[in-house]
Amino acid sequence: LKAMIPGGSSCPVLTGEEAWELNMDYDSMAKAKTMLGSGGVVIMDEDTDMVKAALRIIRFYQHESCGWCIPCREGTLWLKKLLTRLDEGVGTAKDIDLVGDLADNMLGRTFCPLGDAAAMPIMSIVRKFRHEFEAKLAQKSVSMAGLPQLVSING
Repeated sequence: LKAMIPGGSSCPVLTGEEAWELNMDYDSMAKAKTMLGSGGVVIMDEDTDMVKAALRIIRFYQHESCGWCIPCREGTLWLKKLLTRLDEGVGTAKDIDLVGDLADNMLGRTFCPLGDAAAMPIMSIVRKFRHEFEAKLAQKSVSMAGLPQLVSING
């Protein structure tokens, strides 16, 4: 067990270790800073790519956003763009920070709860699985190490 979303995709993610230690009740989830939400439990095994999981979640919320309020419309769009870059290994370490900051700035600033629902799982995935984001970037750097440098030609 690598990770668990205890109450549907809108809830903060638990690591496997956290999940094993908790009872599935409201008080235990609240103490762990997550929630039971809709009760749709999502289990992720050790083979789960957490960067792809975050991207899949934000794609859903970006599609579902009505576009009425700016934090949700633009926030989900930019989170999707940033997470796509990170998933492809072409992002930067600053992009990882930007994902967390952008999601954090969506919380409590949208007309309906969809913005919060989009932000909470992304924030927790970045916080708890940052090493996977960094590993993707490092893997891409290694695979591109043998490529020749780009040269600017004035002209």
